[in-house]
Amino acid sequence: MKTVQISLNSIDKVKTFVNDITKFDCDFDLVSGRYVIDAKSIMGIFSLDLSKPIDLNIHAEDSIDDVMSVISPYIV
Repeated sequence: MKTVQISLNSIDKVKTFVNDITKFDCDFDLVSGRYVIDAKSIMGIFSLDLSKPIDLNIHAEDSIDDVMSVISPYIV
């Protein structure tokens, strides 16, 4: 598992982020305070406070380099 901080401070960023990560078979969790939600869920993401950076937990073993290159525009 790898953890990075990302910023999703606009509706368009949330939509493109979810579209980008749904291409992967691995699991992604967003952690904000005590809340943990599935990062592939648009409704879940909008339930979080998006005004500050959020921790993204990536549960991938072999495709971590591919995932990192796709999510690089969102990393803080």
